[in-house]
Amino acid sequence: MSNKKPSDAARIAALRERCLDRKASMPAASWSLADFTAVTDAEALRQSEGLASWQRRIGLRTRARLEKAPLTVDDLELLAGRLNTRPSTITASEVASAKAYLAAYTWPGGQNGHCALDFRRLFEAGVGGVMDDVRARMADAHAEGADTLASFLDALEGLTALIGRVADTVEATAAGAPAWRRAELAEMAAICRHVQRHAPRSFREALQLLWLTNLAVEYADTAWLVCPGRLDRVLRPFYDADLRAGTLTREHALLLIESLYLQINNFVPDGLAVAVMTGGTDAAGADVTHELSYLCLEALRRTKLVYPTVGVCWHPGTPRELSMLACELIAAGYATPAFFNDQVIREGLGRLGLPAADACNYINSTCVEITPVGRSNVWVASPYFSLCRYLLDEIAAQAQATPPTPDFESFLAGYFSRLAAAIHEAVEGRDGARQTRQQRRQYGGKPLQSVFTRDCIARARDIDAGGALTNWVECSFVGIANLADSLEVIRAEVFESHALGFAELKRLLDDDFSGREDLRLRFLNCHPKYGNAVARVDALVARVAEFFSRECARYSLPPDESPFVPGTFCWVNHERLGAQCGATPDGRRRGEPFADGGGPAQGREQGGPTHAILSTTSWDHTGLIGGLAFNMKFAGSLFSTPEAIGRLHDLVLTFLQRGGFETQINVVSRATLEAAERKPEQYRDLVVRIGGYTDYFVRLSPGMRQEVMRRTEYEAV
Repeated sequence: MSNKKPSDAARIAALRERCLDRKASMPAASWSLADFTAVTDAEALRQSEGLASWQRRIGLRTRARLEKAPLTVDDLELLAGRLNTRPSTITASEVASAKAYLAAYTWPGGQNGHCALDFRRLFEAGVGGVMDDVRARMADAHAEGADTLASFLDALEGLTALIGRVADTVEATAAGAPAWRRAELAEMAAICRHVQRHAPRSFREALQLLWLTNLAVEYADTAWLVCPGRLDRVLRPFYDADLRAGTLTREHALLLIESLYLQINNFVPDGLAVAVMTGGTDAAGADVTHELSYLCLEALRRTKLVYPTVGVCWHPGTPRELSMLACELIAAGYATPAFFNDQVIREGLGRLGLPAADACNYINSTCVEITPVGRSNVWVASPYFSLCRYLLDEIAAQAQATPPTPDFESFLAGYFSRLAAAIHEAVEGRDGARQTRQQRRQYGGKPLQSVFTRDCIARARDIDAGGALTNWVECSFVGIANLADSLEVIRAEVFESHALGFAELKRLLDDDFSGREDLRLRFLNCHPKYGNAVARVDALVARVAEFFSRECARYSLPPDESPFVPGTFCWVNHERLGAQCGATPDGRRRGEPFADGGGPAQGREQGGPTHAILSTTSWDHTGLIGGLAFNMKFAGSLFSTPEAIGRLHDLVLTFLQRGGFETQINVVSRATLEAAERKPEQYRDLVVRIGGYTDYFVRLSPGMRQEVMRRTEYEAV
């Protein structure tokens, strides 16, 4: 290490490269963190076998994970708390024995994490104060409630142990370090010693405690993708106070936010999503943009990694400077900023019963699905529905019917009946959401996440047992553009021109258009497609969305009769579900990806981005709190002037003003993507938008890389 302290830019650049190196080279010879954790779990559960309460046992397991978590620190890090993902302190026989022991337990399905925690009480009273709250609640708790609260205390003791061990790890690295680094390490350790039990007193202490708490919940409760959330809200009091006191500068705050982003990238595996949101409104509808809102975006410039995505919660009162900063970053090739429609989302959350104070405080829990901050046990993408699969089933049924359905409306009614049956099975079936939720109550437990989720302490209930205030299940319908385009072909070819019957159509699709490329091209090119502002096609999307929204609303789920909430986002499942689906009447071949999100299918919008926006916003997005992504792709050469960036900004605002839910943009040329295909080692940090999240292009599957390249690259704004 140099005797000279590096500049902020040099520090971030070095840490960024080290993060990429760690991701690229995971030594196979050493044991993984998952193996280490299995050994820890088995030991903790063996020791608690005498306890009758599973909740107590899971609390002790959470504590054990935090007391033994393997830690490390980089010689340039300013935010402490990085897990050693390749610990080597276990043996093969220990791992085998642990896994055999754990296999005897029931581990329920269902989703974990995908939330932002409630930091208000933690920042007011510290870990010690939260523990006092739990003890006070224990005074009038009995039986199951008392066991639950005891598990919360075990988890909090584990959190304090972890923070203390982080301080120990930091101090242990001081030997041999230059004076400037020893001073940094001493400050880092002192911060950890303080927040181990006490409330943070500064911006840096609050940020450090936020990171360690998120890390602890994710690791100890296996609650993946716990997002930092609304940093410009939760950190605002500390930032303002430190600026007034002269103990913090804007530049140092930026460096600390960048440090948080780097720690997230060090910990979260590739291919997932972590979200930060900025801007938006308060309960009364007033704009809440703050200087931290800009810093959360600006921190992307030097880190330029896959995490986090930073969403701008846009409303008519959003300062132009904030939305322009996001557009400037996008135009420069940063895929991570996105725009969310605050008014649309708030209205949708209000329809689901959230009060204004909570409806304004939401997070895209990873990709574009929406969950309320600090009160959420929402399961997202549970499950994904392959819309075109049910269409092929209905075509097959009609091919066998004598006589087949007489008109398009009857055919559409048959399709909707199949879709309704699939939704019913997803909720009420043997492995449906209702049964899974019940299993989680019996065999689950996340005591540390529960502590930071309203109102688990007040209710003396774990988050898996119904302690959270919000317990929705959000499902997602994939391929809505392909479905609408296919329905339009069926309407025209089968029912209007009578050019085809269902039996012939089924043979074509079963054969993947073999020997009939002329028909495939006719289906693809000679019928109007969604994304071109054609009312009769756009209306089909609206009808499908209206149907599945109405059908989902028929169901309620435990623990509190929560709603089943739809969306159309897809993560990578437009490629996965497409690979499992045969050819479709829109001209799509067997195995090809479906359209991503709520926008048009790849390459089908012929009228440029404006027509695509007109189609995508021609129907109501308000009810799709499960998320809707609209992707746009432009060549980077378009944005060489401020005027061009301004036109991009105007285009984004047009989408939002027309009621669009969310939009995200790739500014990267096909030539760059092709070069990355040929020489991936030279493009290891090339980040692209997929179906609501970002990922490194060269680490995508071959099919997913092709899907990104096939998207329409707009040549004008």
